[in-house]
Amino acid sequence: MAKDTVLTPKTVTKPKVEKPRLYKVLLHNDDYTPRDFVTIVLKVVFRMSEETGYRMMMTAHKFGSAVVVVCTREIAETKVTEAMDLAKEAGMPLLFTAEPEE
Repeated sequence: MAKDTVLTPKTVTKPKVEKPRLYKVLLHNDDYTPRDFVTIVLKVVFRMSEETGYRMMMTAHKFGSAVVVVCTREIAETKVTEAMDLAKEAGMPLLFTAEPEE
């Protein structure tokens, strides 16, 4: 005589892992830093093409600031530091900041 075996599926609960809060890196316009220099920093630090960097720089020029990239806090802070260091070395007042995305 065969016994009937009843298999009940186990429910696996996964702990909810919150996504890390994202930060946006902002490029702020100033009236002193040459456009070419801003474009070079965007190319070097943010790996943008010449054309994309130029458009980003012009957006900041027209609107006062532009969101360059949205990423995790650590990456945002690193990118801001790299860009600001290049500006400081060149004696430019170029400003990048990172702030939480809403």
